[in-house]
Amino acid sequence: MVRLQPDPFLNELTNMFERTTEKGSVWVTLKHSSDKSKVQRNKMKAAGEKIEYRCLIRATDGKKAISTMVGPKDHLRFQSSYATILKARMTALKKRERKDRRKATDLDKKQDSKKKSSVAKTF
Repeated sequence: MVRLQPDPFLNELTNMFERTTEKGSVWVTLKHSSDKSKVQRNKMKAAGEKIEYRCLIRATDGKKAISTMVGPKDHLRFQSSYATILKARMTALKKRERKDRRKATDLDKKQDSKKKSSVAKTF
């Protein structure tokens, strides 16, 4: 797996989406990480040092895998760029089927009136 800086990662992620437009998928995972081993983190805790956690982002299309680490300072800028890429490339998703609102409200009114009339008849 190749670890890239955030900007080249976004460029390569865009290329992955372009390669898989017709056929294929891209998997992106995000993980909370300190980029240190457990032993190093325990030593830092014992010494009273503050551990800086970062976000590890991995992407793969099944053939190529890339990753990057984003710190808290760069998080907002990276997240906005990442969101723009996702919005532009998620074109294969199916639109949600929506019911006609007028029909749904008419049915609800009819069901409510039937319930009221049946309650009135039972007393």
